[in-house]
Amino acid sequence: MTAQPEPIKTRSEELYARAKQVLPGGVSRNTVLRSPHPVYVDRAEGCKVTDIEGVTRIDFANNMAALIHGHAHPVVTKAVTAQLQRGTAFSLGTEVEVAYAEHLCSRNEGFEKLRFVNSGTEAVMAAIKSARAYTGRAKIVKVEGAYHGGYDYAEVSQTATPANWGKDDSPASVPVAYGTPPKALEDVVVIPFNDPDRARAILDRHGREIACVLVDVLPHRVGLAPATPSFVEMLREWTAEHEALLILDEVITFRSRYGGAQQLYKVQADITAMGKIIGGGFPVGALAGRADIMDVMNPLASNVRFPHSGTFSANPITMTAGLTAMRLFDRPEVRRLNDLANRARSGIEEAIRQTGASACVTGGGSMLRVHMKPKLPNNYREAFSSEAEQHRLTFMLDHLFDSGFITINTCAFTMSTAMGEAEIDALVDAIEIGFRRLAAA
Repeated sequence: MTAQPEPIKTRSEELYARAKQVLPGGVSRNTVLRSPHPVYVDRAEGCKVTDIEGVTRIDFANNMAALIHGHAHPVVTKAVTAQLQRGTAFSLGTEVEVAYAEHLCSRNEGFEKLRFVNSGTEAVMAAIKSARAYTGRAKIVKVEGAYHGGYDYAEVSQTATPANWGKDDSPASVPVAYGTPPKALEDVVVIPFNDPDRARAILDRHGREIACVLVDVLPHRVGLAPATPSFVEMLREWTAEHEALLILDEVITFRSRYGGAQQLYKVQADITAMGKIIGGGFPVGALAGRADIMDVMNPLASNVRFPHSGTFSANPITMTAGLTAMRLFDRPEVRRLNDLANRARSGIEEAIRQTGASACVTGGGSMLRVHMKPKLPNNYREAFSSEAEQHRLTFMLDHLFDSGFITINTCAFTMSTAMGEAEIDALVDAIEIGFRRLAAA
């Protein structure tokens, strides 16, 4: 009997085998995992990414919504290259930090002062700590299922399931990581999304124990359904009445309007956390808000309530990339990108009608998400996928990847300015084919 030859391994397979020897699970970020192994990048330009096997795909993930101009934008690349030749980090200030702070503050009248940090997680963490320092209170409020990064308090309830999420009118504070201190859970009050009456009733139980309410008005993990005006306005009214702070997490949603998604509502945040696109492709975070609140970090004050610093905060590479990218992301480009997302949503909705698929699409601004359920979800519990829905979602994700599209692993999509109608229409066509394949399976 002739021995069968060993199957030829791809370069990605070989790299992953090496990676598992030195990295837990073979990765430093879980989002790159795919079965049976991650795919490794060789190069990227505009909205297209080519892997080390030579396959090119259109990128609708954009590094988890962080790349507003796609990859290797020539203007950003030129500016960063020039700064690299002058230095990457100093124990002195840089002019570009001041210029960039001025630019971001000019985009939203609520941004009176701003501080740069190194990630969205760090921005949310610093915002919460600023609220505690300003109010002298410990408890925070967050929406059930919402993702706000890896801080012990901010991550509570983001992985809740029907087995542990508690009652509708009293969602449980569910830990993400084993070993989370019980005290952390006690200091996080969880409210349902888009249910102002239930949320207010929960808030009223805690009153002036609350330092801040943390909310994302278009929360990805909650289903990427927009917050209703009545929900956001209730939070603004309640926090003002109880002398708590309203923190808006715009780490992802700042792309939605020139000055952030909050400009869709008749509210102004006390503190706004930002990240992702404002780094121009580099690690970044920032928090901005009322001057009196931001001054809890003022090192020149007689009583510094929140001492804060960071070795790589406001490093000139990120500042240069971010300022260049955000100047390019002007009002016309914000509108154009949102129009592309509207075209995609309309096309997918039509594909659902044509194929009779048990699916729906949510989103806002330049983002959207496809759900394998017929009814639009309005909160985390409605967006939670059943086993059958998750199976269909995985089928669609694999189909799209094999068809030449990179997506976020929830079947969410983000637009970049490198895209045009051709890329949008190609995506819609591929999704329609996926629906038809699902029906035939």
